[in-house]
Amino acid sequence: MNADHEPSRLPLRAGAMMLLAVAIVFLGLGWHSAATSGDDPERELQDAQSQVATSTTQSAASTTASASADTPQLCVFNAGSISGLAADVTESLQAAGFQTDEPGNLSTASITENTIFYDDDQQSAAQEVADALGGDASLDPRPSSFTQCPDGIPVIVVTR
Repeated sequence: MNADHEPSRLPLRAGAMMLLAVAIVFLGLGWHSAATSGDDPERELQDAQSQVATSTTQSAASTTASASADTPQLCVFNAGSISGLAADVTESLQAAGFQTDEPGNLSTASITENTIFYDDDQQSAAQEVADALGGDASLDPRPSSFTQCPDGIPVIVVTR
């Protein structure tokens, strides 16, 4: 008689186990999504570049013998942890006769050394910039994802 009045607890336990299983699956999917979301350094570079404010202010610099008149505008970005590094390099380049834009910051982990990006027709001008910086900068073709300083030569500094 007692068994007729008491409902079976098996369906309640089964429902609880199903909810627990679904929760575990969703936790696993969330962990996987979080763990793999930062594995694309190219995407990180694009995101970092979109955060960098571009400046239209140009500094007037006289052209000297060390910088040819056809050298494009330079954009100096600090991608390192040294505060004021881009401003210091900008001043050095201006003193060498290069025309520079306002210095900026670039938050990226994919650039680990001083780098000068150039377009196909800017390689010799980029080499002049590298020579003016002491030759310790890497010269690399501009990645298509690097959209900052579209008409100039980006100079990304990490160390002095």
